[in-house]
Amino acid sequence: MTGQSLHKQRNLKLDFFRGLALLIIFINHIPANELLLYTPSRFGLSDAAEVFVFLSGYAAAIAYGRSFRTSGLWLGSVRVFYRCGQIYGAHLALFMLLAAVCVLGNAVFEEPDYIHRLNIRYFFDDTQEALLGLISLRYVPNYFDILPMYLVVMLWIPVVWTLSRIHIALAFAFPIGVYLAMWRYGLELSADLHSDRPWFFNPFGWQLIFFTGFAFGSGWIKPPGHKIWLAAICVAFVILSLPLSPEPALRPTEFLIQLHAGLQPWLDKTHLGPLRWAYFMALAYLVTTFLRNREHWLNSKAVRPIIEMGQQSLPIFIVTMALSYVGGMFLDQFGHEVAALTAVNLGGCALLLLTARTMAWLKSSPWKVQSGRSSLSAAWHDDGASDSLFPVFAVRPSRFKQTPVMVLVAFVAAVPLSLSQRNSDAHYSMVAMRGAEGILVQDRVHGHVNEAVGTQENFK
Repeated sequence: MTGQSLHKQRNLKLDFFRGLALLIIFINHIPANELLLYTPSRFGLSDAAEVFVFLSGYAAAIAYGRSFRTSGLWLGSVRVFYRCGQIYGAHLALFMLLAAVCVLGNAVFEEPDYIHRLNIRYFFDDTQEALLGLISLRYVPNYFDILPMYLVVMLWIPVVWTLSRIHIALAFAFPIGVYLAMWRYGLELSADLHSDRPWFFNPFGWQLIFFTGFAFGSGWIKPPGHKIWLAAICVAFVILSLPLSPEPALRPTEFLIQLHAGLQPWLDKTHLGPLRWAYFMALAYLVTTFLRNREHWLNSKAVRPIIEMGQQSLPIFIVTMALSYVGGMFLDQFGHEVAALTAVNLGGCALLLLTARTMAWLKSSPWKVQSGRSSLSAAWHDDGASDSLFPVFAVRPSRFKQTPVMVLVAFVAAVPLSLSQRNSDAHYSMVAMRGAEGILVQDRVHGHVNEAVGTQENFK
């Protein structure tokens, strides 16, 4: 199958909204970022997290459903578990990356203490115990709990798919039953070795929206068609939900304040309160209705970088989380004026788009020899370099075009040398062959090469 046909089979709407969700996640995770006040998370009951998890479930149904159908339950499950291993590795890599960022931040800036701000001081104070907790997912700081939740939910895909082969109703019963059991029995996973703090994203709750997307992606649920009355209900629900959103200014009366407090369990993000799920589904219906028969805009160059972000969601997510924290460091040092906020938010989004473009380029394997190109030997003869008596020293005009790349390669090669340390008291070793019998003598030389000490008789 050609790359073009694969490209046509991709759901570009899926990739676009995943990429858009990553941009919003970046903005929302910058510490003390005032732009957060203008993102959808402040004016609705759901945010980019629901978008990302729902679309991940939708994409998982397309990808792994095909594997289950063509390769069977066993190999399909192997592919799911392989992806779980990638997510687990990404989680550990993200933690280590952020830990290194915090260490560098503390080394460069006098204050604040970035290790303390990220609440990972325990990792540095008791590294051995914390590391065991980290790899066993019993130590999950709040900033790092999205990928573990996603990992646990992914493990249930083979179960749901197997139940769907028996009856579709059983495939729905499993996520709904787990969700209700969470509320009934208080199902949680511990996020701290020395307290009862649970994971911020409870997988027993968030699996509901994941498998809702999975059901749509698998075709078990057909999206409702365009109906005026249904769109009107969704619009009314979205508008009436505004006083229940996180923005306090939308609750100007005591009644609305008390209503918001009373409905808090239904709005809870940690357990995916029912109203959050309902609000997201209403919003998703309105968006899909508005975009119906307007998919042509997805082929424009303006949205292509965002689509590429969605196509590289896992590595881009890691870069997003790290870049968000670095952006917070920048604001700490340069203030929160308009110029600094613009530089951090727009500059960070630009870097994410550039990263996605670079990853897409690398994924295309540009170093491979393309068909129709002349071979290296043909290029050699075309340059006339082979006619030279010493072809290594022959000057080829095409080489000058590679000067920037050659400078870059030389710079990269020189980095390890620049980081090396010179010690005038260093000891050097020489291994000499002495005598006809080939006895090895290791001579220690201090500062400069002296004559070898010892004779063959010393070894007899």
